[in-house]
Amino acid sequence: MSSANPQGLQAFPEELSSRESWLEPFDWYREMRDDDPVRYDADRRSWDVFRYEDVKRILDDDETFSVNPRLTSDFVEPDNPGEGLIFDTMLFQDPPRHDELRGVVDDEFQPRTLRERESHFRDLAADLLDDAVADGGGRMDVVEDLAYPFPVTVIAELLGVPAEDRDRFKRWSDTLVSAASDDEGGEEYAERQQQAQMEMAQYFVEAIGDRRENPRDDLLSEIATTELSDGGTLSREEALGMCILLLVAGNITTTNLIANAVRCFAEADADLFDRLRGDERGLTTALEETLRYRSPVQAMTRIATEDVTMRGETIEEGDRIIVWLGSANRDERRFEDADEFRPDRSPNQHLGFGHGTHYCLGAPLARLEARIALGELLDSAEDIRIADAELRPTRSSFVYGVESLPIRYAERS
Repeated sequence: MSSANPQGLQAFPEELSSRESWLEPFDWYREMRDDDPVRYDADRRSWDVFRYEDVKRILDDDETFSVNPRLTSDFVEPDNPGEGLIFDTMLFQDPPRHDELRGVVDDEFQPRTLRERESHFRDLAADLLDDAVADGGGRMDVVEDLAYPFPVTVIAELLGVPAEDRDRFKRWSDTLVSAASDDEGGEEYAERQQQAQMEMAQYFVEAIGDRRENPRDDLLSEIATTELSDGGTLSREEALGMCILLLVAGNITTTNLIANAVRCFAEADADLFDRLRGDERGLTTALEETLRYRSPVQAMTRIATEDVTMRGETIEEGDRIIVWLGSANRDERRFEDADEFRPDRSPNQHLGFGHGTHYCLGAPLARLEARIALGELLDSAEDIRIADAELRPTRSSFVYGVESLPIRYAERS
């Protein structure tokens, strides 16, 4: 992710450097799967892997393909300590340390725990939609009115920070996953990233210190006080990194899942919204197809810990590898009619949340939030159509979605 990316660990390939190409990268993925499924990009000093079988193999093998960026042959420790915080999270730790770090918060993201909060989450989404419908006059922006504020409010509540801070959360999250803007130089981009990291670090240092003195029933208290196997607690850097990871992953992925789902449903069949209304099982299956068809996370990074041969190419120890989940999920070798959105597709063994040890911690929460958000939207609106507007993709080298998604609808009584 870009917050852990001061050295360009996952910069755009040249082929996806334009906004138009990142909005619809799937033709290029298909070309790569057919003609160059494992290729080296000298400009990015990275290998790209595109086929489902190969991507899954890499994600499944922690010993050969590490998440630790410090193992890259050209890694340089960041000068700014704030930039290194994310490296101390489970996102960039291999087992067994990964498992211990994940265990600090894992229980809070289990489906059985989340079910206890489902009614409250539903109330939050309903309130947001009530406001949007009351003010919208038959038009709303799915991202601005629902897909962003809903998961940000949820993760803020779970962490135990005031809801009024969610605008800061949004700004920090967007900055950390963004790529450089079209008119922004490298130094400006680095300064913007560092500023966000420093602001977040200061915010969470104070919050963690408070919870160590005055624990509450929230995730911040779990992060601050949970005893590890060695008898200690998370280090300051690990605790900060965990907070930043939960903040960013806790809203960015779900925001894009919700918006991508509305986009998929509208583009597939204008009547699909009506068919899914009141059909929780059908909605759940359609959301899984969204995770395959327009995956909110398109790529992940791994580092080879030894020389390995794949598709006749030799990946050397220390080489960086980008596994393209978005391409794997469109692989016709694995999925029938892979470039067709089929809302009833089952089974659907997509890699939208990754695979293996590092399978997304927040997947149950993201699924629940998306199901609630779409269910409440369908209860509030009918005749839903994407409004005439130029869609602009999120400017990130791994997160996939759109900055804005205006829709037109008729209010349901």
